[in-house]
Amino acid sequence: MTATVSMSPPKSLLRRLLIGFMLVMLAIWLAALAHIVKQVKVDKVRQTAAVNRAWTRQIMLNMQSLPPDPAALARIGQRIEDLRLDMFREFGYPTQARIRVWLGGQLAYDSAPGAPLDDGWALWTERDATRGITVERREKPDSDWVFTPSAANYLLSPLVYSLPFMLLPAWLIVRVGLRPLREVAQALEARGAAELAPLPASPYRELAPVVDAVNRLMRRLSERLAREQELLADAAHELKTPLSVVQLNAHLLEASTDAAQKTEAGAGLREGVARATHAVHQLLAFERARQESTDAPLQDLDLAALLRERIAVAAPLALQRGVDIELHAPAPITLPLHRESMAALLDNVVGNAIKYSPDGTRVDVCLDAGPCITVSDQGPGIPPTLRARVFERFYRVPGQDQAGSGLGLAIAERAAARNGARITLDGRPDGRGLAVRIAFGDAGCATPSP
Repeated sequence: MTATVSMSPPKSLLRRLLIGFMLVMLAIWLAALAHIVKQVKVDKVRQTAAVNRAWTRQIMLNMQSLPPDPAALARIGQRIEDLRLDMFREFGYPTQARIRVWLGGQLAYDSAPGAPLDDGWALWTERDATRGITVERREKPDSDWVFTPSAANYLLSPLVYSLPFMLLPAWLIVRVGLRPLREVAQALEARGAAELAPLPASPYRELAPVVDAVNRLMRRLSERLAREQELLADAAHELKTPLSVVQLNAHLLEASTDAAQKTEAGAGLREGVARATHAVHQLLAFERARQESTDAPLQDLDLAALLRERIAVAAPLALQRGVDIELHAPAPITLPLHRESMAALLDNVVGNAIKYSPDGTRVDVCLDAGPCITVSDQGPGIPPTLRARVFERFYRVPGQDQAGSGLGLAIAERAAARNGARITLDGRPDGRGLAVRIAFGDAGCATPSP
């Protein structure tokens, strides 16, 4: 039974930008609508007060031309109000008003008798003290107009009609604006698998970080491929000799009938395998040491404890050679270190000191407060003219009898750099052997006493 994995369609950046643009437009429109609603309410209150004042004065002017008869005053007040209602009815604009007229202090007319007075309505009063007429008019502000269909049509029409004409240019602008990004994608798609040259710099500030990140990735990939090719070439170079030895001794074991020759061929076969194994381990250690190891963070380690641990690892080789190892580490020194590369550094330096020391001699390992590590041996040493070259891959000092790959000090140098240290070579104060000094940070190394 085969499980089917459903893949969602890819998201559209263009659609995302257009939706964002629409949301911004909607937010602006809502803010504008809220402002309009507030302003309309304020304007309606002010307009209602002005209209109410004008109609009150109109009623008073008409009543001043009539005899002081309550019935006549009531008729003129009612006719004027009917005239106003007919006018506003034609506009489709309903209003509510109440008129009261007093003559000589007596209520002569009330357009809504018995109805309670609403203090929220606009109020205006006109008085004619000579004739004893008082006209009071109240009108309700039409602040609910914004919630009517006519108001909705008035307020929504600009948005509805303008939205398509705004989205089309926005779509075109966004599509043209994303063209440089599509060009970068097309340039990457057109490249071959081995074409890792950097992309041309982008003239656009927003796209430049993407191009720079791609170029940095290209550079890291180029360095990685170069290291892999170099590792293959190094492996072929270094394994060629031990594999030839293995092949030769295997042939001797197969063809020889003499027991002594077979024993000698077996020893040669074991030596060739050991040399090939050592070369492989050194090549892998060298590759790890020169890579930018960001997956293993630095951790606080006691350098004195780490030295004791690595010396204990090297003790069997020292016992086999009859070499004494003395550690001088008076106090713990804690530093942020990368444990694996630091162990490789100490193993190579201490291992070389033991390997090149004559039988029965001594290797001194000193840790001072610099902090600095000094590893001194009593071997043949390295001439000053060759001390820079021994850090090169596969370089070995001429005339040495000890077997080796020529990678130990190259590994040590890169491991030291990984831990923020410098490694230097010098002679011992007594003129015998070699002193390897590893200084951390800006510290220097004191010259040890002979």
